[in-house]
Amino acid sequence: MKERIKSLVLASLVAASLVQSYFLIYRLPGGGDSIVTSETNYVKTENMGQERDIEELIFPDQMMIHLGEDKHTVFYPGNTFYQLIYSRLQGRTFDDFQRRTVQSVNWDQIRKDNPGIELSFKEGIPVALLQRVMRLGTDSLFQGETINRISIYTAKNETKAHALFFSAKGDVVYEATQADLTVQDVQQHVDFGTNWTPYTLMDGGYYIPAEALDAVEADVPTGQFTVEQMQRSLFFDPSMTRNIREKDGSEIYTDSKRSLQVKQDQRWISYTDPAAPPAGQIDAAKDALSAVDFVNQHGGWKGRSRMMLDTADNKTQLQFQQYYGSFPIMDSVQFRFGTISMEMQQETVSSYERSLEYLNEGAETKKSVKLPGGDKLKALIQKVAGESRQVVDVYPAYRPSTIEGGLKLIPVWVIRFSNGEETTVS
Repeated sequence: MKERIKSLVLASLVAASLVQSYFLIYRLPGGGDSIVTSETNYVKTENMGQERDIEELIFPDQMMIHLGEDKHTVFYPGNTFYQLIYSRLQGRTFDDFQRRTVQSVNWDQIRKDNPGIELSFKEGIPVALLQRVMRLGTDSLFQGETINRISIYTAKNETKAHALFFSAKGDVVYEATQADLTVQDVQQHVDFGTNWTPYTLMDGGYYIPAEALDAVEADVPTGQFTVEQMQRSLFFDPSMTRNIREKDGSEIYTDSKRSLQVKQDQRWISYTDPAAPPAGQIDAAKDALSAVDFVNQHGGWKGRSRMMLDTADNKTQLQFQQYYGSFPIMDSVQFRFGTISMEMQQETVSSYERSLEYLNEGAETKKSVKLPGGDKLKALIQKVAGESRQVVDVYPAYRPSTIEGGLKLIPVWVIRFSNGEETTVS
């Protein structure tokens, strides 16, 4: 009997030892190759910023309201009418898509002649992600597309509304022949823009206000994540990292596999993981979901951001641009702020860049300013574009500059050219 009890106790001790060893190896930092599995699942680290769902990061950069007779206005994110119209459209169903070439209809003429709403997703959103914020039916051709513009309009003497989804490739457009939007629904949305600032549709397909645009200049206090916080967030065992100081004053922390470069003068970090899986077939939607999950667990979000996505060289490149009020905050080579940049391979982060500095909204001081419009803005655009550069977009944004204890956010017009370059005027 005693021998049986001893055997049971010994077996229990062995089992407990095995369980303890499992948790030490597979659950704690420093446990060998199994850490890759934990990292892929992006284990939660120190709580720094807020978490976000991907649905909060997908929204149009501009909403154009077409009033007919070549009259237009533009709503920007955060505007009350923008939020109202967008939330209503998100509750509608669009299905049974028919494909046609873009050249089959004069779309510019439709924008000028017919009342309607146009949503701009500048860089394009894969349908698989757009389905997370809008009720879109499934279709084998449509499912594989990336959409950069949605146009909903009514035509004279027709009893139903048209809903068009434009491919970011620029060659085809899909019409939802089944859409639970009536002509009256569209007209009600259009009426919200009747007494708003009038905009002019320019030859390049962009819009400018016919008069000066009301804007806000703000002095916003800032906080800052510490390098130690980022180390704890990005390395499973920060004590195992070593520090390398570069000639340009930046510092690199590495665990021999991953590296974290800190540029103190710009308060900017760049994290790279060369051990990401080799390039393969791209699934941009899955990459985007993994990217959002990674940010949620490694730094989090400060303020509201909009997702921009591109695929190139068998990788998914993402940018999350921060907004203040209705306008995005510019990120430039001279002043890095406001953008989280990521590169994904097979749903795994290969690079991650962001500012250590963040806005403490709620304690800022503001003043009303005017951004030029009409002929004055046209002259400014002509001056910077000259005869050789084609303008494809003009939009308002904030240019940040350093002040004591924070940032000054200065409203500007951003002019984008066909080659992707941008410049500002104000």
